[in-house]
Amino acid sequence: MAEAVYIIGTYSTPFRRWPDKGFKQLTREAYLGAVRDAGLGDPQVIEAAWFGNCVMHYWGQPLVRGNVSFIPLVREGLFRDRAPVVNVEGACATGSLALSGAYKEIRAGDAEVTIAVGVEKLYDEANPAAILPEFGKGADQLDPQEWLEHYKQIGERLGQPFDPSPDRSVAMDTYSMQARLHMKLYGTTREQIAAACAKSHTYGSLNPLAQYRFAMTPQQVLADRMVSDPLTRAMCAPVGDGAAAAVLCSERFLASQLPEVRERAVKIRALTLSGGKYRGEREPGLSRAAADRAYELAGLAPADVDVAEVHDATSFCEIYQTEMMRFCPEGEGGPFVASGATAVDGAVAVNTSGGLVSKGHPIGATGLSMCHELVTQLRGEAGERQVRDARIGLQQNGGGIIGLEEAVSAVAIYERA
Repeated sequence: MAEAVYIIGTYSTPFRRWPDKGFKQLTREAYLGAVRDAGLGDPQVIEAAWFGNCVMHYWGQPLVRGNVSFIPLVREGLFRDRAPVVNVEGACATGSLALSGAYKEIRAGDAEVTIAVGVEKLYDEANPAAILPEFGKGADQLDPQEWLEHYKQIGERLGQPFDPSPDRSVAMDTYSMQARLHMKLYGTTREQIAAACAKSHTYGSLNPLAQYRFAMTPQQVLADRMVSDPLTRAMCAPVGDGAAAAVLCSERFLASQLPEVRERAVKIRALTLSGGKYRGEREPGLSRAAADRAYELAGLAPADVDVAEVHDATSFCEIYQTEMMRFCPEGEGGPFVASGATAVDGAVAVNTSGGLVSKGHPIGATGLSMCHELVTQLRGEAGERQVRDARIGLQQNGGGIIGLEEAVSAVAIYERA
């Protein structure tokens, strides 16, 4: 029988531009923060680390990234000597893939305690624009003409040429095409995207960890500088740095802990992955497949979810992912979000952290920062943005580009213990 798995500690650094903080420093902060939150007097009980990162090669470390980042922790006796550090990469879904590895190791009975850590530095003070080409590497680099031609054809049908620019991330251009297609197929409007964005910025203003801590109105969102039509700057996740981590344990280990640790534990009811493909324009995305499997494994339905963090690298994505998570029917995400259904007091609170557009999106750390927000909500520790009586949380995190969708998507369902 598979082991039940619990999260007993999480931590996220504030997401900012941290030119003075290196990978080892950010790793230390996230690791020790999660260990403290878990109430672990001796971090030597941690048997393995799963380390997520995407662009450390840009900074000169192309291989064994986590192993190098953990050197000081091992040397100081803060991480077990000879314990493995497993490196994970899945573009923007990297943090969730690290979490999945740590989860499956315990579920298989191979460990009692593991940790997942995600770390990223995207801001280069000396040359801020130099990092932008790295984001496009989440698409096929062996046969790039295939996906470029795919988007070119979509642009021709929509009357908006697909015209990537070196002045912005190509991901914003692909999301722009996806948004325009959704608008054509279902009548989604700019105003509905702006409503999702304004809500997220309002929550971000209440989150001390958020990169952008200011509220916005839909009108201000629409008036902001255009990045890739219909997406304005406010609708797009910013460039920044940060780290996040989660400590996981078995039910047996949890039973041995102090009452205050057991009372704050959050159970992982399900954690599923799905893979991308060149899908049809009206075909559900890969996150739908991951969500349906997660609901099945958890024995839950979309209506059971109280609070969700979904991957809004642009605010259009919140509209789309509310459909894929079955919070509303396909094509109705725009009216659903604009109605206030995803507000704290709505049908299902979505992106109470501020989402990626406000909280920030240091890609290797993003999935674990989502985990941190949901654990905080389920513990009832979210302060002004707290969802009342939150019991079930859902996390959706996607990464990479294959056609009209991501290369990989993760969906996790959590329950307050």
